[in-house]
Amino acid sequence: MAGKRDWLDAGLALLAEQGAPAVTIERLADGLGLSKGSFYHHFKGMTGFRTALLEHFEAERTTRFVEQAEAAGGDRLDALLKLVLAPGRWLELEIAVRAWALQDAEARAVQERVDRTRLAYLTEISGDADLALALFLVVVGAGQVLPPPSGRQLKNALELVLGRRK
Repeated sequence: MAGKRDWLDAGLALLAEQGAPAVTIERLADGLGLSKGSFYHHFKGMTGFRTALLEHFEAERTTRFVEQAEAAGGDRLDALLKLVLAPGRWLELEIAVRAWALQDAEARAVQERVDRTRLAYLTEISGDADLALALFLVVVGAGQVLPPPSGRQLKNALELVLGRRK
């Protein structure tokens, strides 16, 4: 039996792949091979699921990254960049959540909180608010370019901003 996290992970994957309007109980249940009853065992409808999905996004893509960068010891900025640049559909997910935030007040509030948290942490570990903003803008902007830059290209751009590339 799928747990709450399975539903939320499936929701993030569907969100990244097809956007917020595609995240429906039917698509989630079909994707997991489960009944709608299983969904309702964990959530009180789509409103509750969407709230939990946004919380899950924040926990996975921000809170967990900060915790892991802190636990890594040494250069927290390098540790954070490795997490941010890890392979996966993260860029598509970031784009989807930002698009959702343009149309939904709850998603917007979460996105604003996530952005504030990310910028504050980047400022803390870099010691420079301008550098933190530049790094943040490079990553966010990478999601707006079509086709998006490869992971290597994004890493190179971040290294350039950090002055680590000659």
